[in-house]
Amino acid sequence: MEYQNPDPAGIRTQAALSQTGGGRTVISETAVAKVAGIAARGVPGVYSLGTGSSRALGAIRDAVGSSDHAAGVHAEVGETQVAVDITLVASYGTPLHSLANQVRAAVYSAVEKLVGLQVIEVNVEINDVYIAPPVKPAGPAAASEREGTL
Repeated sequence: MEYQNPDPAGIRTQAALSQTGGGRTVISETAVAKVAGIAARGVPGVYSLGTGSSRALGAIRDAVGSSDHAAGVHAEVGETQVAVDITLVASYGTPLHSLANQVRAAVYSAVEKLVGLQVIEVNVEINDVYIAPPVKPAGPAAASEREGTL
């Protein structure tokens, strides 16, 4: 039996991984994107994933106790292969080419291990650099500590 995509327009594209035994396994693009997003976020130097507007929406989601692990990640899933595009914001001071290579390696490993599809490419776009605000002393107690009094 050959896999027929019930959505030829690609809106809910899914890949059939296995048609042996008692059925088939289908893994959606959303599931692959979440695995890739979690792997990318785990790389030191990745401040966040997504564009400015998607990060703003993510901040709202985080405030209400929800999160979108696939934000900033797009996956194209075939029957046996997957391609992933990741958009991220790097933390200032992180070498950007090295960061992109580390993200790429983490995504390759996680998707191949957890999803079981061959990753043919991981495209990384670094669209911004996060610069942490300077740390300000906290109130009058901090001022007296600087002056050597309590």
